[in-house]
Amino acid sequence: MKIEQIYTGCLAQGAYYIESNGEVAIIDPLREVAPYIDKAKENNAKIKYILETHFHADFVSGHISLAEKTGAQIIYGPNAKTNFEAKIAKDNEILELGDTKIKVLHTPGHTMESTTYLLIDKQGKEHAIFTGDTLFLGDVGRPDLAQKAADMTQEELAETLFDSLREKIMPLPNSIIVYPGHGAGSACGKNMMKETVDTLGNQKQMNYALREDMTKKEFVKEVTEGLLPPPKYFPLNVKMNKDGYENIDYILQRGTKPLNPNEFEAAAEETGAVILDVRHQDEFAKGHVPGSIFIGLNGTFAPWVGALIADVKQPILLIANEGDEEEAVIRLSRVGFDHTLGFLKGGFEAWRKEAKEYDQVVSVSAERFKNEYEVEKKPVFDVRKPNEFLSERLPEAENTPLDFINNHLAEFPNKGTFYVHCAGGYRSMIAASILKKRGIHNLVNIEGGFDQLKELNLKTTDFVCPSTL
Repeated sequence: MKIEQIYTGCLAQGAYYIESNGEVAIIDPLREVAPYIDKAKENNAKIKYILETHFHADFVSGHISLAEKTGAQIIYGPNAKTNFEAKIAKDNEILELGDTKIKVLHTPGHTMESTTYLLIDKQGKEHAIFTGDTLFLGDVGRPDLAQKAADMTQEELAETLFDSLREKIMPLPNSIIVYPGHGAGSACGKNMMKETVDTLGNQKQMNYALREDMTKKEFVKEVTEGLLPPPKYFPLNVKMNKDGYENIDYILQRGTKPLNPNEFEAAAEETGAVILDVRHQDEFAKGHVPGSIFIGLNGTFAPWVGALIADVKQPILLIANEGDEEEAVIRLSRVGFDHTLGFLKGGFEAWRKEAKEYDQVVSVSAERFKNEYEVEKKPVFDVRKPNEFLSERLPEAENTPLDFINNHLAEFPNKGTFYVHCAGGYRSMIAASILKKRGIHNLVNIEGGFDQLKELNLKTTDFVCPSTL
């Protein structure tokens, strides 16, 4: 028996490869399915099942493409309704995989079709659970994302999740290994640990949601408290996961079409495409196509695209460093953005060589900011998340979270310089690009963000642990 966690940091997502005696099950695959197929071929094995823990909201699964390419059977748990061929398994149903068995445990609450898969080894020992978004390490799935539970409140879904955890998961042996669907950084939970594998016994000690003495009322309060609105692209991804989607091979072919600067400019004007610059933030600051949005591949790229561009049908034109174009198209498609129309051939340098107009972002080092700020006291806008801001900040700073920056546009002054920062410089450059696209150019980005400011012993508020907020 072989178990491999295939973790994608950009999405904080875990897919799983399980192999036994020449048969393979893939759990929650990503959109690009070649790695799973190649792995099975290398091991002279055949993919038999594609197990989906639920209809994902934060990414588009590769279940349909993988089934088309391998003939494997797509499996969902009870309550799932799809517009493609799939087996809807019953609660406690056993699936045979080589010398092992996989038991279907219906664990509704995050969504009503949410299912946990229990792996039983050839000796009959309950070995591991693959929990999807039902149980994370340190947290549980948020109960406000179910797209077809209009007749249920998030509190009622949380009550259902409480019962699922206590009736289906907590009675299992403490030695069982927990393989979750996501880790820290995912928007599907709020308090996840950085680890991606643990034992159930340890989670019973560490995870607030698994306290033995916890009442259902306490659980509902703690699980629903402090939930930020989900990104707008989430329901669009759910729909794609239920209804189906275009083959990624066609998406790659279309999205990696090279366009010279004149063709690129014409395509932007004709289609209304978002010009998305995926280079490093320092490169973007030095020069970029006017009106382009920066979201770099070096950060949590796909979730920020989903949160800020939101409409998966929005046409996109790419500006990337040479060789990064295909990766950008793939990572866009993971969150349902399938309408990339091509990329700027030769990158930004080709644009500049054509003597076309370009823009820059004024940036200063943290040290220079300190010197200027202590004298001039110009406005400072902190684009980190509210819990980061409340935890520790510059006392005079205002919080304008990047996730909802378009709701804060009126708060930025239209005259006089103001500063923008995040934790390390990635998010503040995204914010700067959005503000400039909206016609707000009187900003200065602080390089290195709050992490660098703290090292200079600037006055900050007293630190408060985010978990206590």
